[in-house]
Order: sequence, then C-alpha cells, then structure tokens
Amino acid sequence: MVLSSIVRGARLRTGVHNPVTKIKLKHQLILLFFVMFGPMFLLNWYGNMQTSQIMQDHVTNAYIELNKQNVMLINRDLDAIKKIVTTIILNSITQSLIPGEHDTVYDRVKQFSEMDKLLANYSLGMDGRQAVYYSMFVYDPQNYYSFVTKEPSSFKRRGMYFLSDSSKPLWFDDAITNRGRSYLKVIDKYGPFQDERSLAYIQGITNIYRGNEAIGVLVVTNMEKKIEESFQTVSLPSGEIYFTNWDNQVLASTNASIGSTIHLPANPDGEESSVGTFHVVSGGAIYVVSYDAFLGQKLIYKVPVDSILQKQNGLKGVIQFISIVYFILGLIIMLYFWRSIMHPLEKMAVFVRSYEPGNAIPRLPGKQRNDEVGELMIAINEMAKRLNLLIHDKYLMDIKQKESQLQLLYQQINPHLLYNTLESIYWKSSMEGQSETADMIKELSQIMKIGLSRGNELITLEDELTHALSYTRLQQKRYEYDFEVEWQIADEVLNNLIPKVTLQPLIENAIIHGVRHMGEDGQIRITSFRGKDEIILTIEDNGYKEVNYEAIAKLLYAEQGDSKVGYGIRNVHQRIQLHFGQRYGITYAKREAGGTVVTVLLPIVIKSE
Repeated sequence: MVLSSIVRGARLRTGVHNPVTKIKLKHQLILLFFVMFGPMFLLNWYGNMQTSQIMQDHVTNAYIELNKQNVMLINRDLDAIKKIVTTIILNSITQSLIPGEHDTVYDRVKQFSEMDKLLANYSLGMDGRQAVYYSMFVYDPQNYYSFVTKEPSSFKRRGMYFLSDSSKPLWFDDAITNRGRSYLKVIDKYGPFQDERSLAYIQGITNIYRGNEAIGVLVVTNMEKKIEESFQTVSLPSGEIYFTNWDNQVLASTNASIGSTIHLPANPDGEESSVGTFHVVSGGAIYVVSYDAFLGQKLIYKVPVDSILQKQNGLKGVIQFISIVYFILGLIIMLYFWRSIMHPLEKMAVFVRSYEPGNAIPRLPGKQRNDEVGELMIAINEMAKRLNLLIHDKYLMDIKQKESQLQLLYQQINPHLLYNTLESIYWKSSMEGQSETADMIKELSQIMKIGLSRGNELITLEDELTHALSYTRLQQKRYEYDFEVEWQIADEVLNNLIPKVTLQPLIENAIIHGVRHMGEDGQIRITSFRGKDEIILTIEDNGYKEVNYEAIAKLLYAEQGDSKVGYGIRNVHQRIQLHFGQRYGITYAKREAGGTVVTVLLPIVIKSE
C-alpha cells in the first residue's frame, strides 16, 4: 500500500508540473520521435538555405571585385586607344590634310599616301593581341581627291577615305558636331564586310592652327574584339559578359550580337549615382553591374544562380537522401524498442498498483533480461522486499534520535548546575571578604554563562568580547601575569554575530606562545572595526619567539589536520567557514614591530531584534 501510494503521489506531482504525462506513453514516444527528428529536418532545411545564401553572397562579392578589375582593364585599353588617336590627330600630316583648290595633285597624292601609311602602321596587333583598325574620313564635296574611291563598298578595313554627300554616313556629322569629343558607337562595317556591325571609337579631327577648323573624323573599328580580349581573363560558370552604353545597347559581349539591346533589372538601391556598382538577382541569374554615367558605359556580368550552386545542390541532394534513410531507420528502431519496452513496463505498472506491504510479491521476469528494464524489474522486487525493513529501521532511528536529544539535555543540565554553584560560591566569598577569590569565581562563571549562550552557536561580538575579557582577567590573576592588554573596539560592530568562543583560543595562544614570560613588557592588543563589507578583528602580541607561519597556514587550510597540534585555532577557523563560507576565517602574519598578528575576517551579520 505504501509503495503504490508513493508511486501514485509521484504521478500526481509529476502531472501537475509536466503536462506531457497527461497523455499515454505510446503517444509520448510518438511526440518524442517528432521532437527528435523534426528539428533535424528543420535545421537541415535552414542550414541549406543559409549556406546557399552565404555562398551566393560570397561569390557575388568576388564577382563585384572581378567586375571592377575588368572595368579597369577596359579603361586601360580605351586610354591606350585614346593616346594613339591623339597622337594621330596631332601629327603634322593629319593637321595639313585639309582639301583645298590650291593644292596640286602631287601634293594631294603625297598627303594621302603618308596618311594611309600612318594609319596602317597603327593598325597592327602587338604581342599576338587583336588588331584594331584606324581609318580617317574626310568630307570632299569638291572631289579634290578624285583618285580615291568614295564608294563604301570598295573601302578596306582601314585607311584614308574621302566622302561625298551621297557616301557620308550618319555618324560623320555627329562626330564633326561633337568637335573633338570621342565616343563609342556601333556602326556598320565598310568594304566587303559592310553587312556586319562593329564597335567604333569615333573622334572628330580639328585643325589646331586654324581655329579648330574641322578636318575629318578618325574612326577606330574592331573595338569589340579589343574589349572582348579583357573578357578572356574572367571565367564565369555558364555566365555572360556585356559591355553596353547607357541605353543597354551591346557594345561588346561574350555571346550577344553587337548592337542588340538587353534587358537589365533596375538598381535595387534606387537612384543611381554617377559612378558605382550594384548587384541584383532576377530571373534566376545574378547581375553584377559597374556603371559610369560620365562615359555612358556599363559592364554587366550575368551568372545563373544554379551554376554557382551546382556542386552544392548535388551535395544537398545527398544529404537529403541520407536524412530520409536515417528517418526510416529511426522509425524502424523506434517500433522495435516500442515492443521491447512497452510490454514489460505495463507489467511493472500492474505490479506497482496491486502491491501491498506484507502480501506475497509476484515474480517479475526481470532475470530474463540483461538491459536496464530487467534491472528495473529486479530493483522493484528488491525495493518491495526491503520496504518493511526500511520502515522498521526508520522507527529505530527515530527512537535513537529522541534518546540523543534527551542525552543532550542532560549534558546541558550539568554546566547550568556548575554555573549556578559558582554564583553561590562567588556571593559567599564576597560576604567573607575574599574579594580576589570572588572576582576569579565571577570571571569563571561569566565564562561559563557566555559559553552556554542558551545553546546558540552565534552570539554578538559584545558578548564574545566580554567572554574574552573575563578569560584574560582570570589568566592574569591565576598566573600573576603582568603583561598589558589593550582593547580598541568600535561601537558599530558590537551587534555583529560571531561564533562563540572564537577569541579565547586566539588570546590563549598569544599568551602562551607570545607574552607569558615577558612581564610588564608584554603587550596584547585586541582591535575591531568595520570594513567595506566585512568585520575585521585583530589580536596582536609583541612576543619575541620565532613563529613558523607557513606551518600555521598549512594547519588552517589542510583538508585533514593534526588533531593534536593547533586544534584550537583550526577549530575556530573551520567554525567560521562553516557558518559564513570559505571567504572568511583567520590568518596569521608577522607583526611589523615584532611579534604576531592574527586577523579574523567576518561578514556583516547584525543580530535581529
């Protein structure tokens, strides 16, 4: 009955604090299964999402830096072209090339030949790099250079050409109007390739000696190949690179046709600055864009997200497959343990509900199992067998406890009887005129009274100091000691609590090992004051004997000390720590003026009213 009551009480207490116990155990196991595996799948899903995002961010940042470097390479190539164009424009041959009626045919042929040769020299690829073609177009409506064809279909890739009104392309007047400002433009190729398009670097030429009079237009074609050379330094997995103007017209690309227009997602940061970089994910691709509004140019990287995460997606699939297999195996193992554990637990539940102390104990099949369930069955059987014995033992312990309490009361009666007897002797001695004897008896009775302290372990510091003062006076009268005792006690600490009989052993040591044989030269000083968050007591003596402070420290702080040596001070130290903690206790140190100083550290604990 007792065992079943304990189990039922435990069930009731557990049910109050744990709502899970209100459902059946098999439902708890199902809940446990999902609690164990659910977070794993959620964590797996969340981890894959975060890993993909982190990898995408890191790769995007790398592409941003790569894009910036690519822009620098393109600008470097454009600057090189610009320097060559400037060199050609400032050349004396170019500056003298203005059609006029005063020039002879010989002069014109010579100018044409020199200019054509100059352009040919610059239209060569260096170090295996792609060549760009320099061509100069001059408007010649009077047909001064009739010996040169003006039909665009007859033009070569590079050279010196003269244009009539009918053969003048649209971009020619724009270049003249811009008066020396260069720009990039997609134009139709001339000559046998006029059905194709090319990126051209175009700049109008003016005569610096005649008030910037227009001379013609210098055109550098095949620029898309020059720019695409810099694309070869970049490896984008299944990605595309576009170099466009401000209207997203393709100027150069890894796969798009020159002159086509691409769709570019808007800058997610809103209004664009003049120069900058942004990235955006749109349509399953990452766009990394560097733009320059002054030049009207953009460099665009377009990389499919799947190509970045391709390897990770493969690994993700493997992890997901392993997780599913693990889930199935866990389910199978759980079903097996369900059958293995639930049945014996049901038997134990029936046994606990039906068991009554004194009745026959049914035999559970625990010995047939070597696992914890079998051990639990055996333990329940043994617990039932020992239950009556434990109740009997508890009854005997209660009796012994009562006897111990009675014995303690008897032991306290004798000191009280002795204290009362000493009081009677004190009054009789006083009446007979034996004042010194009466004073000694009074001091002894005071020591006995405070030592009893009504059974209290903690007394006020005021009572403890009274106890120590009585002991000191008694010792001086008993052995006729002439040493001096000085008391410096702060009033604010008198109500603080201290373990009783703390100071007496310390003063006794100061007398015996310090000032006992020093006569009037011996001094003992007891001081107390309040620190920031503690009470500090010191007992100082000016004894001349050498003291082994290291041995005293070992005695105080050793786990097991010598019970025959230093028992008093070790007992004081341990009692302080038992009451207040390891921070507090006593320490011995050498006194600066000679002798020994004992410091007692106590917490601030005021006696309640």
